[in-house]
Amino acid sequence: MRYCVWLVAGVLCAAPPVVKDAAKAGLDAKRLALIPARMKEFVDSGKVAGVVTLVARRGQIAALDATGYTDLESRQAMGTGNIFQLHSMTKPIVSTALTMLVEEGRLALTDAVEKHLPEFRGLRLKGGGKPARAVMVRDLMTHTSGIMGKPPAGIGELHGALHKSLAEVVAIVSQQPLEFEPGTRWQYSDMGIATVGRLVEVLGGMPLEKFLEKRIFEPLGMKDTFIFPPKEKFHRMPTAYVLRDGKPVKYTADPLGEGKMKFREGAKYSLPEGGLYSTAEDLFAFYQMMLNGGEYGGKRLLSKAGVQTMTALQTGEMATNAPGNGWGLGWFVVRAPLGELSLLPRGAYGHGGRYGTFCFLDPAREMIGIFLIHREGGSEERQAFVQLAMGAAID
Repeated sequence: MRYCVWLVAGVLCAAPPVVKDAAKAGLDAKRLALIPARMKEFVDSGKVAGVVTLVARRGQIAALDATGYTDLESRQAMGTGNIFQLHSMTKPIVSTALTMLVEEGRLALTDAVEKHLPEFRGLRLKGGGKPARAVMVRDLMTHTSGIMGKPPAGIGELHGALHKSLAEVVAIVSQQPLEFEPGTRWQYSDMGIATVGRLVEVLGGMPLEKFLEKRIFEPLGMKDTFIFPPKEKFHRMPTAYVLRDGKPVKYTADPLGEGKMKFREGAKYSLPEGGLYSTAEDLFAFYQMMLNGGEYGGKRLLSKAGVQTMTALQTGEMATNAPGNGWGLGWFVVRAPLGELSLLPRGAYGHGGRYGTFCFLDPAREMIGIFLIHREGGSEERQAFVQLAMGAAID
């Protein structure tokens, strides 16, 4: 049973129940049933351990399915309440936190980053020379800042050890040369989003994980979403795999997979570029807030203008990591015919994660799709999910 609970912060409402009649949400039940059937084919073929999928439309969850296993050795059944590492699906949530602070007048998207983080003063370009302009806040969220993508030399082990604080990491990043003139190119940057997280800490007046918890997760009732998960939730996290020769192999080589940092025990770094854990239902609440223009369950996180700015194309005709897609603030945005070949229309937006996770939001059809998996490598299953979900819309 879904219910509302009273907390100190106010009334929090859990995700709505799955509707019995998908047609009332404008979706074809028979086509939705093809999703778990197709996912089972991937599990039976030995390519995937387990998958959780969710499809919602017009504010209603029409399909929520778990297929396969949390672990291939124990064959424990996957459940819809399992908690997944989101990796880069964290980025839009951290970007939302900073946009909330923009709406509170604590900074502007056109501010120079150095205005709020003085350590960025005096940045130079790789090869020498001063950039034509300073890195702006918007550059960080659109991946056009010129800031390096991965952790710099000296802390290259950061994503495996999580041994530095966010403040320490960003201080080191601020002393590295820019890869290119700010605003002139697109280059995916984990360290740019780490800087977004640090801005949230400095301007929000608390550690990033606390800001996300108090300002986003608690108001939206996201009770199973964490950067540093509690021990009592560890058993709900599936085994992480990597695709080797077409088969999933336990990912012991990755400290964040089946290594020492899987549960973030002893970690200092909050990993703004990819640290969140969550469930399909928790994510639904966040994504529905976006589709609702910044409000969900009576709680407003953003204005409609803030949502529109975040999800509008901000990178013009720049080439990005996917043909036909550009970037808003923390989200990819479908902008051209090549992007529509996935069946997502222009104006749809979303994000993926390193372990194969993915989400899409289609404002025109009022649709949400969530695909959760714990396996690095390959995207055939994810693409099949998107096409099946979009194919279920009947009007």
